[in-house]
Amino acid sequence: EYAGELYSIVEAEPKATLKDFGDAIDYAVKKIGIDHVGISSDFNDGGGLDGWKDVSEGRNITAELLQRGYSEADIAKLWGGNFLRVWEQVQKSAKPLANH
Repeated sequence: EYAGELYSIVEAEPKATLKDFGDAIDYAVKKIGIDHVGISSDFNDGGGLDGWKDVSEGRNITAELLQRGYSEADIAKLWGGNFLRVWEQVQKSAKPLANH
């Protein structure tokens, strides 16, 4: 019952657009740099954005970024490249600790 009421509230709210999401990405990239921003999806019941209702529409985010002039390399960083780079650094740092 609680979840039903919660979802009805969320559905009544106006949804952000792909442009709004792109603006948020631009803001973060300008503030902290392309090497420190990442995007992903973890949708169960929808993404909450007009144009990104679930993971099948992730390509719409990529299209928005391309329209804004992001390179393919930068888009790859945003879609997981930055996470993988940091994760690799963490793994390398953890190896000496595991040997003690």
